[in-house]
Amino acid sequence: MTVASYSLNKAAVAHARRLINAHQYVLDSDWGEVQPRADDQNEYLDSHSWDEYSAWHLGLTEGATDETKARYAFVYGDFHRIHRSGLIACVYRASEWRHKDVELAAHRLLQHLDKTSG
Repeated sequence: MTVASYSLNKAAVAHARRLINAHQYVLDSDWGEVQPRADDQNEYLDSHSWDEYSAWHLGLTEGATDETKARYAFVYGDFHRIHRSGLIACVYRASEWRHKDVELAAHRLLQHLDKTSG
């Protein structure tokens, strides 16, 4: 089985840090229920730029065309706030498939969130 390769989206890491520092987070949510679905993504893209969409994804799919949903991976929030459960999902998925840069970035963000939220 071929696994996609990802590079770390540094702009998304910076965006996530800004959200945490501004206390724009949800500490207790069921990621399976709140993660953005295709309709949510389309609705967001109707009124936001691809750069804004990209800022919600820690991974950039290698070889995928910019300004396509396939380019962006490892979403960590609901397009309004960062979700602790979303970061945990990113750590888990990146770890499972050995995407070390994304895994470590998500882990550092999770630690920053936990420290900030006290």
